Amino acid sequence: MVDGAALLMSVFWGLDAMGYWSEARGTNLLDGGAHFYGVYETADGRWVSVGAFEPKFYAELLAVLGLDGEELPDQMDRDAWPAMRERLAAIFRTRTRDEWVAAMEGHEVCFAPVLTMREARDHPHHRARATFTEVDGAPHPAPAPRFSRTPGAIARVPVAPGADTDTALADWGLDPAEVAELRDAGAVASPGGPPAPGRPDG
Repeated sequence: MVDGAALLMSVFWGLDAMGYWSEARGTNLLDGGAHFYGVYETADGRWVSVGAFEPKFYAELLAVLGLDGEELPDQMDRDAWPAMRERLAAIFRTRTRDEWVAAMEGHEVCFAPVLTMREARDHPHHRARATFTEVDGAPHPAPAPRFSRTPGAIARVPVAPGADTDTALADWGLDPAEVAELRDAGAVASPGGPPAPGRPDG
């Protein structure tokens, strides 16, 4: 996992080697420093994201925000980023998230609403792809990748803490009396009950 994470950071190591990456958090091109690549709060306390890195997307963003006719600093002028971020933040606070979604519709801006987990689950894209499924009334991510001849399926649903305690401990060689002693001591969870305070689930 660590090796994989290091590989995913390749672009950032490259930027660092070229002198384009700062150790100061929130000051860089892709970590919220650039006003055209980050998230903004809207009038209703929700959020939107923009990733208008390429010049044509940036120009379109400025147009939708009503700034295309103004004298503005160069997009890559890092000294101007903080002031431009404040300006965009003020503009995004003038409408609700869904109003901005409607305003950006049909424009190549690299824009998206920031969704809650429940909103994401109900998004038309995820519904069309059956990205999520329900088992016993509880939503779950559907198995992936998907294969036409051998489709995956969720074999079991999450269980309550302690539901498998007796079976697991018996598999490890403990007899019922030992299990009862552990339960009485609060070392393991009772079936259907909460885990013992300060201890892992049974």
